[in-house]
Formats: sequence, structure tokens, C-alpha cells
Amino acid sequence: MVAIDATCSLESFRKFIILSTCNSFIPESYFEDYEVFPERETSPGLIYVEAADKVTLKKIRDMSFVNAKEVLGIIYSSKSGNTNLKWRQVRRATGKVVGEASTNTLVNLTEAGVLTQDWVQGYLRKKAMEKHAEADEVTS
Repeated sequence: MVAIDATCSLESFRKFIILSTCNSFIPESYFEDYEVFPERETSPGLIYVEAADKVTLKKIRDMSFVNAKEVLGIIYSSKSGNTNLKWRQVRRATGKVVGEASTNTLVNLTEAGVLTQDWVQGYLRKKAMEKHAEADEVTS
């Protein structure tokens, strides 16, 4: 598990959710509309959008697509239960993502623009240094 604490746009986090859950079946018009978000009621796998104004548009498979205005926060958890993230509005369409993510989720977070390649490289360097330090302790 990877601890996530990053700032990103609402649109980047929306793209991450779509990539992780419904990229293969989301209607193109919904994908292109930055006010449409996927939601899922089942747990594990809960996705909830907290907004000042929200209307359900359509249900496809286990996803409901909602039109949300003035999004305040989003709760995302993967079906496996290995990823639990929360996006919280900081200012307008910018927010902070905090939580725990699986290493597989890092790919989608990076592809969507939630995390930068630099962030991932820094994380990998840090982990390599920790592993090296542990190995040194064992051999000392």
C-alpha cells in the first residue's frame, strides 16, 4: 500500500475514477462532460460524490452516472478494498487527495494526472533507499 497525499484538479480525479472503473463502457458524451461522475453503492467498491447539486442520469451495470455541480468531495474505494482515497475541495476545482492506494492504482493515478511521474519516481527512490537501509541493518 502506498500513502497518497497530493493536490490535483477535480477533472484529474474524475478521469482517475473513470479509468479505474468504467472506461470501457462509459458513454462518450458522459466521458467528455466534466460534470458527469460515476458512482457505485456497493462496498467494497463504494464511489460517492458529495456535491451542492447532483442528479442521477443513468445506471449502467453497477455504476450510476450523476451530473454534479459544485463538487465538495469524492470518496473512492476499489472493489478489491486495496485502495481507499478521498478527494476534498480546497479551492474551486482544485483539491487534495489523501488515502491509501495499491501499487496497481498508481498507474491510473499517474495516467489521469493525479500524480506526476516525478512523484512516482520519488516514491520508488524512497522505497529503494528504505530497502537498502534494512539490508544494511540485517548484515550489520
